Amino acid sequence: MQSTWIFDLDNTLHNASQHAFPIIDASMTTWLQDNLQLNHSQANHLRQDYWRRYGATMLGLIRHHSHLNPHHFLAACHPLAQLLTEIHPMPQLKTTLQRLPGQKILFTNGPIAYARAMLSALDIDRYFSGIAAIDTLRLTPKPIPKAYHQMLRQFKLSAKDCIMVEDSIDNLVTAKKIGMQTVWLRSGMRGHPAADRCISHLKQL
Repeated sequence: MQSTWIFDLDNTLHNASQHAFPIIDASMTTWLQDNLQLNHSQANHLRQDYWRRYGATMLGLIRHHSHLNPHHFLAACHPLAQLLTEIHPMPQLKTTLQRLPGQKILFTNGPIAYARAMLSALDIDRYFSGIAAIDTLRLTPKPIPKAYHQMLRQFKLSAKDCIMVEDSIDNLVTAKKIGMQTVWLRSGMRGHPAADRCISHLKQL
């Protein structure tokens, strides 16, 4: 039986740090500013604080500001018109995906609308048979194990048949614990016990 490839999106399939992440971070800060009546400095601090404490700013909102709608937050923080003005695919992205045997699933902490838009803009949507996004997983982000189990159930997969490709070692730690094979896309030469393979460029897959 062929393995199923589970791909992260940001900084795995495209260089999000170059364009997408600065826009998403700025949009989050603005949304917090507007909805919690904070100044820019306070909103930026809160965004980072919730991210550090809970692994996702949205989880801090859910825990401490239950009157706010997390779906509105996700949509506002992923302004597609702005995000799609620049696309930075990883080198040899299409040829890499094309030659990998087995089905491919996208597993992202971004919302489904953003995931679909990015796959289309990168012109790789035809290589993916499904998407597991934060708003299809009951607002549960990686690396929370519940998100992985929901993703596996959604696509009727067994963890032992999956290979997860990620730039975040925290997300791979959970993947390894539940029985997936793991590939860590990282700069530098260091390894990690949760990474079965380490690569510095996606094309090395």
